[in-house]
Amino acid sequence: MRAIVVDRWLDPSELAVREIDPPPIGPGTIRIGVRAAGCNFFDILMVKGQYQVRPPFPFIPGAEIAGVVDEVGPNVKDFAVGDRVMAAPGIGAFAEQAVVPARAAYRLPDGMSFEAGAAFPIVYPTSYAALKFRAPVTPGDWLLVHAAAGGVGIAAVQIGKAMGARVIGTAGGPDKLEIVKRAGAEVAIDYQRENWVERVKEATGGHGADIIYDSVGGEITDGSLKCIAWNGRLLVIGFASGRIPEVKLNRVLLKNISLVGLHWGAHAVHEPARVGETFCALFGLYQQGAIEPMIYRSYPLAELPAALAALGGRQSWGKVVVTP
Repeated sequence: MRAIVVDRWLDPSELAVREIDPPPIGPGTIRIGVRAAGCNFFDILMVKGQYQVRPPFPFIPGAEIAGVVDEVGPNVKDFAVGDRVMAAPGIGAFAEQAVVPARAAYRLPDGMSFEAGAAFPIVYPTSYAALKFRAPVTPGDWLLVHAAAGGVGIAAVQIGKAMGARVIGTAGGPDKLEIVKRAGAEVAIDYQRENWVERVKEATGGHGADIIYDSVGGEITDGSLKCIAWNGRLLVIGFASGRIPEVKLNRVLLKNISLVGLHWGAHAVHEPARVGETFCALFGLYQQGAIEPMIYRSYPLAELPAALAALGGRQSWGKVVVTP
């Protein structure tokens, strides 16, 4: 089969397609014919050896898959050949075939494309868990979403709106602001050209943001503490800026702020029941038309370096996918 194989730490521009043997199937697993695979920023870090997870060589990168079940391993009862599925196996997605644990796969909802399915199983559960379990949205809350034109940001905007929040999104440039509005934000702010802290205060009538969804870190976190509301909740989702901020706790004290972290991937270990609950709720929102992945572009597998360059260079919005 054709696959992207990493046998040493390298720059994403060096990634190339190889012909390799298909992975073997075992008990409790299914073989998926990959129709689409989602790209994430951590894919760039992983192939460079800069991510917190370092798989042993050789490995196939790519963490999100959508496709068709081609083979079912022993002891698998919930899937059959021909089922349309999505999965988030962590690695192995950038290939024509992938073998994943059956417990990590879910059937695609009716009407969902493979590209949308590949854009779903990481960013949407992350945003749902953050806004449902960690900093629960109350209807009428002001929700500020940073990097709101990115994959996880769009998911947060859509889910927050579905939960009844009044959503403010920040992004860079007029094209991305239009995407933020399409996703459902009431207010879209260009952080490159505007004083976004003051704009948040103005948009909320001086109240500030009740919940701030921060996947950026760095200076964005610093500014967020200046426009958060009394009893506000700051959700720590990630550090796309590259700088992990240090919070001045006097601000946390003076405004009754809650600092709340979200590590979605660890739920499978610590709260596995929440994983199924989350996907069930998200599929319901999808079927209601409340959420819908937004795809920037679909690239052939051989053009994975260009796909990751668009993602890493902040050219893209929404989700970038490849189609083996």
